[in-house]
Amino acid sequence: MPEEVYMHTIAENLNVINRKIGAAFKNKEDGPIKTMVEGIIKAEPDWIDINLGPARKNGAELMPWLVETLEGMTDIPVVLDTINVDAIKAGLEKAKKNPPLINSIMARPDRYDVLLPLAAEHKAYWVALMWGPNGMARDANERAELTTELIMKALELGIDCEYAYVDPIITPVNIQQDQLMNNLEFFAMLPDIIAALQPGHMTKSTNGLSNISNGNPDHLRSILNRAYLCMLQKNGMYSCIVDAFDQDIVDLCHGKSKWFSDLVTGVMEGKEYDYSTMKKEEVDCVKTAKVILGHSLFSASWLDI
Repeated sequence: MPEEVYMHTIAENLNVINRKIGAAFKNKEDGPIKTMVEGIIKAEPDWIDINLGPARKNGAELMPWLVETLEGMTDIPVVLDTINVDAIKAGLEKAKKNPPLINSIMARPDRYDVLLPLAAEHKAYWVALMWGPNGMARDANERAELTTELIMKALELGIDCEYAYVDPIITPVNIQQDQLMNNLEFFAMLPDIIAALQPGHMTKSTNGLSNISNGNPDHLRSILNRAYLCMLQKNGMYSCIVDAFDQDIVDLCHGKSKWFSDLVTGVMEGKEYDYSTMKKEEVDCVKTAKVILGHSLFSASWLDI
């Protein structure tokens, strides 16, 4: 895979929804957290996400403790992932090694009027989430409108475009398949949007990759994630929030498994394949790409058809 499609990674694993990690968060036990982080580091992510969820009770105490814990183990920068503004602020104040990434800032005044000034003050990176006053953006054009609104607000505060990571919101393939195609269309538009707002600059992009496979059987989730990852790569996606322990995903992000990405690209370009001449893993790749693109009807048994 050529270097230009290398995709940066944000490790999603340090998450309150993980039972063991959630308990460690609650009790401030650093043992399970350090064990998890040691494994994450081996995957060489570009960021490590600290996902506290709502963190309504103790977020402002927990986030800085976690930031300090991670910075004591690695130079990999952290992502502050919670809806608790006080926890975000406390994490920003504690981070010493690298500016954190705020995940995320919605395209709603009640969120960006509070969080963007914090990003400006701490020179932090931030995720521009395509969720406006009416909920998730409905199509590529609405995503373009929300991106413009958020980036313009950031520019007013002196935050250059390079600090933004645009997240279009990935939806499950079995619920809102059309949104997956809208995202690909939007990323083709994104460079022109940013060029109009701040010429000579660029905005990065990211997404919660595993959302595409939510609700599917476990044995289907990785191949769905990988196939859509390749489609995002082809359309210029800069980074993905991924499972650092899924080696197949990490390999694709780091420019390996070229056979897989070549097959997905072939499907996107309309190439026809003769399954009788292919290995099963290759056939599965092609079938999955066709399902995501809507060339085949979605069902939980698409690999067996």
